[in-house]
Amino acid sequence: MYKISALILSGTLLCSCLKEDSSGVVSQDNFYDTVEQCQASVNSAYIPLKSIFAFRYLIATEGVTDLASANNNAQPDARLFITPASPGIGETVWKQCYIGVRNSTCAVFGIENSQLEYSSTFSQLCEAKILRAFYYYILTSFFGDVPYYKDYVRTVDDLQRVAALPRMSAFETRKDLCEELLEIAPKMKQIRTCEEKDNRVGAAMAWMLIAKMSMWNEDWETALEALSHLREIYGELSSYPIEDIMFRNKNTAESIFEVQHAYEKGGISYASNCASACMPYPRASGTYTYDGVDIPELGNEATAWSPIRPTTYMKKTVMPSSVEDGRRAINMVSSWNGKNFSNTWMGPKFWCPGMYNTSDSNNYKVFRFADAVLMMSECYCELGDYPASIACLDEVRSRAGLPGYGAFKNVSKLRDEIRKERGRELFGEFQRKYDLVRWGIWFSFTAQYNTYYMVQENIKPCHEYYPIPDQQVIASGYNLDNNAYKEYGL
Repeated sequence: MYKISALILSGTLLCSCLKEDSSGVVSQDNFYDTVEQCQASVNSAYIPLKSIFAFRYLIATEGVTDLASANNNAQPDARLFITPASPGIGETVWKQCYIGVRNSTCAVFGIENSQLEYSSTFSQLCEAKILRAFYYYILTSFFGDVPYYKDYVRTVDDLQRVAALPRMSAFETRKDLCEELLEIAPKMKQIRTCEEKDNRVGAAMAWMLIAKMSMWNEDWETALEALSHLREIYGELSSYPIEDIMFRNKNTAESIFEVQHAYEKGGISYASNCASACMPYPRASGTYTYDGVDIPELGNEATAWSPIRPTTYMKKTVMPSSVEDGRRAINMVSSWNGKNFSNTWMGPKFWCPGMYNTSDSNNYKVFRFADAVLMMSECYCELGDYPASIACLDEVRSRAGLPGYGAFKNVSKLRDEIRKERGRELFGEFQRKYDLVRWGIWFSFTAQYNTYYMVQENIKPCHEYYPIPDQQVIASGYNLDNNAYKEYGL
């Protein structure tokens, strides 16, 4: 935390000015003189997303759950060899999220204290606050209680105070962030993300984060209020084609937030690597033959890693081949062009056609409107409005070509179906583990259904949240802790 904070004043400005003229930048105090400079500072808050949303984060959030496993001995996250001393992707998530928090806070402070007209910088101010909330959403979902602050770190005293912060209530952190977002969201343009300039975060992302964090806090009414605004913005789910859920289809009308990527062979790239862990495996050298089957659209230059695979529970129970579901052939494949694979693999939703080495130029879908509709279904269910819950559930099922849920029987069955439907619709979209932890069933469901034997050997209840890296605990003067891991001798 010391190292990250010490670099923020110089690093933020250097990172944010890839395209902007930085010749006049001298310090924080004279940077926010133009709207373009304000936007440049906000741009820096997007940069940590590239390091977070990569294949190891996909393993942690999707590959160690009930629906998918990552049989990869080389990855500690895949085999749950996770401890405070060996935190796996937890080290990256912690570091990059707090860089995002600091970059966002730097932008908020600079914009609020600039001499520019408030109306000319309002959208950038909101953007920075939304991004800060998003990083805290990831932190609290991934680690649970974490240090929470929104102060601008300027002096050595500031650094020392921030570094010594203990864990703080995730419930209170989310509550405070929701209150901040509720102040700005109604004042923003109520448009879809695809209508925002450069697909930046806007009101839709703010409402989605309010709903997500409120549902973690079991504040169903606040979540529904936020989701009602998304309904007004996005309309009916049936107007969005199901094919748009594939990662290769970028910035589609249904999307609320996507991590942006681009790649040009021999040129400037902003790519990640999730597709390498989601293709049929192995690829025959120098060919476009994957697991014995020709897939010309994937090309002959892609690097295929030991892949994440759907579990038996996903293949046989949640999304069985016997049920006609328009998402199944997108989510997973057992054959291609009439020829069978030796296994069932992640489907074309995650493939990157013509990929060179590991340069996956797909955009990663993080939040979509279908997610919001299913969140409405869950909120209505928890509030006892079962007809409304079923109506939202059927809206998602109908687009996939499934019949309606049918008559209400009991809340347990409805709740179970909503959870399965979230698995079908949002498979591989970086949030299955968060759902399971929020529902209090990650340990039991993963232990029961994950098919990787090393997960079965290593899984412990404390693994529902990642540990704070040991070096961060030491840097805090032991104000931070990993007591849940200590209970299991880790």
